[in-house]
Amino acid sequence: MNGVRVLVGTKKGAFVLTSDAERKHWDVSGPHFGGWQVYHVKGSPADPNRIYAAPSMDWFGQTVQRSDDGGKTWEPVGNAFAYAGETGTHQWYDGTPHPWEFKRVWHLEPSLHDPDTVYAGVEDAALFRSTDAGQTWTELPGLRGHGTGPDWTPGAGGMCLHTILLDPSNPQRIFVAISAAGAFRSDDGGASWKPINRGLVSDYMPDKEAEVGHCVHRIAMHPSRPEVLFMQKHWDVMRSDDAGDSWREVSGNLPSDFGFPIEVHAHEPETIYVVPIKSDAEHYPPEGKLRVYRSRSGGDRWEALTQGLPQEDCFVNVLRDATSIDQLDPCGIYFGTTGGQVYASADSGDTWQAIVRDLPAVLSVEVQSLS
Repeated sequence: MNGVRVLVGTKKGAFVLTSDAERKHWDVSGPHFGGWQVYHVKGSPADPNRIYAAPSMDWFGQTVQRSDDGGKTWEPVGNAFAYAGETGTHQWYDGTPHPWEFKRVWHLEPSLHDPDTVYAGVEDAALFRSTDAGQTWTELPGLRGHGTGPDWTPGAGGMCLHTILLDPSNPQRIFVAISAAGAFRSDDGGASWKPINRGLVSDYMPDKEAEVGHCVHRIAMHPSRPEVLFMQKHWDVMRSDDAGDSWREVSGNLPSDFGFPIEVHAHEPETIYVVPIKSDAEHYPPEGKLRVYRSRSGGDRWEALTQGLPQEDCFVNVLRDATSIDQLDPCGIYFGTTGGQVYASADSGDTWQAIVRDLPAVLSVEVQSLS
């Protein structure tokens, strides 16, 4: 592996950061789509030249863009996401007399093996798939049509499908997370779905242990153990050892169990990372200290990683899609902040450096391997 490409989505465009395997010096390209909100940009694991991006603007609405040259040039794709005639909304013609409107694409998930297949999670919550590199899209209607749908409610950021996990050992298995509905699993390629929220407890709900309605912020897995899932929810860090059929809390000694992202080490399936913030009302680090927390035991026991991170008067947030892991050894950890910094660690979190500063607020960070 010759290096990495870090793809950064911000409130005012996308940026491409490139380095060799040493990850000490970075070339920065951007902004691409300057002035547009880029909720997510992600590269294909199957093709180091293929990248998908989701720029949107309140006035012009949502687009999907594709690059086939590593982010140097882009072309709009996705004629299924049709302009609805009103700014900021789009219509999906699902065969009913009244086309369904959605607001934006929150997450793009390229296939692990086919660069022309990509999934899109949107707000209001639904899942789409393209098999022709984003040119046309098909909704997987079993999710939006699930019988629990009437009980889904928007989180503070909207009713967004923000996480899509593809099981590398089973192409028919897909996991998604929706705020605020919970986590769901499909075992038949997206045709049907099962809520996987048993063990979650949410004090703000009338039924604290309801089947759906939980505000899940993020789920993560290690590709070698797709049955083991980790979750950062609206309060509580959770773990499942049975593909989501049941969950248990592993918040342990964290200073706060509220946060948005969660990641798993590239080579250590029991090593996980979270970035706590003070509370659901105060979206900044506890005590004004920016700390990434690492557990080498799959949860419960946590250590603060601080070297190179600001430890006083820091009041930024790290959003749910704004962390990522590379596949080098030692693996690199990356995260972006609402203050416009992107931090990187080339030693699995022991030390950190800001590889770029003063960007617009960071919405997403993804890493693509270069060979």
